Amino acid sequence: MRKVTAGLFSSVDGVVESPHLWQFDSFDDELGAGMDAMLDRTDTVLLGRVSYEEWSDYWPKAQSDDEFGTFINPVEKFVASRSRTDSLEWENSRRIEGDLVDFVTELKATDGKDISVCGSISVVRQLLFAGLLDSLTLMMHPVIAGSGRRLFETGDPLTRLTLQDSTITSKGNAILVYGAHGR
Repeated sequence: MRKVTAGLFSSVDGVVESPHLWQFDSFDDELGAGMDAMLDRTDTVLLGRVSYEEWSDYWPKAQSDDEFGTFINPVEKFVASRSRTDSLEWENSRRIEGDLVDFVTELKATDGKDISVCGSISVVRQLLFAGLLDSLTLMMHPVIAGSGRRLFETGDPLTRLTLQDSTITSKGNAILVYGAHGR
C-alpha cells in the first residue's frame, strides 16, 4: 500500500501559511536535501484549490533549472476542490471527483510511490484527522511569524502522534516527522 505524506514549513508559533514571507533566511542545505529525498519518493501530488491556483500560475513559468519546478510540473497532480468545476490547465492535473477521503483511500491501494500533499493546509488537516496521513513532516523555522493560518485550530480532536524522526539543521530548523500513534 502506498504512503500518504505531507510536509509543511512552520514557524515556532505554528504558522504554516505563506512561508515565503518568513523562511528565507533560515532555509539551509539540510532542509533542501530533505525536500529532495521526499521528491525522489513521490510520484503523485495532492493539492487543494488555493495551492493549485497559486502554484499553477507560478510553476509552469519558473526557470527550467529549478529543481522543484522540474518535479512539480510533470508529476501527476490531483486537486481537491468543491468550488472549481472547470478544466484544469496545468499539465497532469485532474480534479478529484467525489469525496477526498474516499478518493485517497482508493489511491493508496494502487501501485506507485508515495502520494504527497503539497501545501494545502485543509487537505493535510482532513487526511490527518481521517487517519490517512502516514507521515506529517513539520519543518519548523526559528522564527515567530505572528500572523497567518496555523495547521491546528481550537476544537480539533485529540489526536496522538508518534515522533518518527527528528533533525536540527545548521541554521536551527527542526525537522520533525510524525506518524499516527500506534502505527
